[in-house]
Amino acid sequence: MNQVQLMGRLTQDPELRVAQTGVSITNFKIAVSRRFQKQGEERQTDFFNIVCFKNTAEFVKKYFVKGQLVALTGSLQTRTWDGQDGKKNYVTEVIADNVYFTGDRRDQADNNKAVDSSDDGFMTVPDDQLPF
Repeated sequence: MNQVQLMGRLTQDPELRVAQTGVSITNFKIAVSRRFQKQGEERQTDFFNIVCFKNTAEFVKKYFVKGQLVALTGSLQTRTWDGQDGKKNYVTEVIADNVYFTGDRRDQADNNKAVDSSDDGFMTVPDDQLPF
């Protein structure tokens, strides 16, 4: 089974590109604090490369920005390629299937995107701005 669940903050704004096949691809990184820390030491943080495709990619690019807290589910994937210098390169990425809003409303309001939250704790996006 290959399943990943992460929650962390974006370290950069998501970057959207379109492949030659017409598929939307978004790349970004998130910083995830480790659950435990040694007494007297700072909490360790891990940085993960995230890749989204199609509607998820467009959704992330439209509604998420650097510093925002997000949760996601997906799977791990390792890619290899030969570099111009002849060396073999490796990268391990999380292929995100689902990306969710998390954090408090203030974080989301600071986003300055067209997302509305009401007092009932639910967040709504206008129908004409849904990515599907």
